[in-house]
Amino acid sequence: MPNQLETLRQFTTVVADTGDFEAMRLHRPTDATTNPSLILKAIQKEENRYLLDKVIADNGQASGSELVDHLLVAFGREILSIVPGRVSTEVDARLSFDTQASIKRAHQIIDFYQRTGIERDRVLVKLASTWEGIQAAKALQAEGIRCNMTLLFCLPQAVACAQAKVQLISPFVGRIYDWHKKNAGSNWDEKANSGPADPGVKSVRRIYDYYKAYDIHTEIMGASFRNIGQIRALAGCDLLTISPELLAELAASTEPLERQLDPQVSRKQAPERMTSNEVAFRTEMNQDAMATEKLAEGIRAFAADAVKLDEIIAAAR
Repeated sequence: MPNQLETLRQFTTVVADTGDFEAMRLHRPTDATTNPSLILKAIQKEENRYLLDKVIADNGQASGSELVDHLLVAFGREILSIVPGRVSTEVDARLSFDTQASIKRAHQIIDFYQRTGIERDRVLVKLASTWEGIQAAKALQAEGIRCNMTLLFCLPQAVACAQAKVQLISPFVGRIYDWHKKNAGSNWDEKANSGPADPGVKSVRRIYDYYKAYDIHTEIMGASFRNIGQIRALAGCDLLTISPELLAELAASTEPLERQLDPQVSRKQAPERMTSNEVAFRTEMNQDAMATEKLAEGIRAFAADAVKLDEIIAAAR
């Protein structure tokens, strides 16, 4: 009998959410995603120290920001030697509200990959789903640079991303769940808010139904999972990016797993079409306390880890 991970692969592309090379070799994902926090964690492991040493040795005269991107690309190259598909590499979160600076850093990342023989079609540039980040992605996509929009928490963000014709969005299931659980406090009922009723799962399903109803080609990749119940409830999503711990749980279970999301079903129940422009985007975001708070919190956390990575690189020079 196939395990749940094997079954999931039949209708969803499995992506590893990690900087752990051995975990990728073990679970054989198609793609892999990274973020500043994962790279920071990975570079502090002794077995990965050689990557930092080589980056510094090969690029001794580079600026601090160039060294960071060289390091991200070094990790990306290692990942691409393991996975058959794509790797997502993130633009510095401190640029999340600067469209032109984000475009410049994305160009630098792609240039560094191409210098090492990695073509742009195997790389997704990750940008925060701020209005400025989405406009950067729109310009990059027009150049043929594919983008993965991260820190996405609501449909208005997803609609703006679709209008920008981005390659992929990453709605954050677990962080939506976290916000609602914290906001409910002692009134939180875990059982009543699990599986299809999980607020993070419901958010992704809403985006999925909207995209499929209007034949939007932007890929949807559920991310940031807290438990395998959330993953099971989104079986059938275009892609799911999953931590090594939850990949292992899925691989260890032989309970039946059924597809939950189906584009044919979504097309039969088209929701109202939404208008997307800067005023509508900012107004809708302002009305959504969860999305506003989690977006800001996520940018702060990734920016803080980017600072720590800067410090590690500076100390190693």
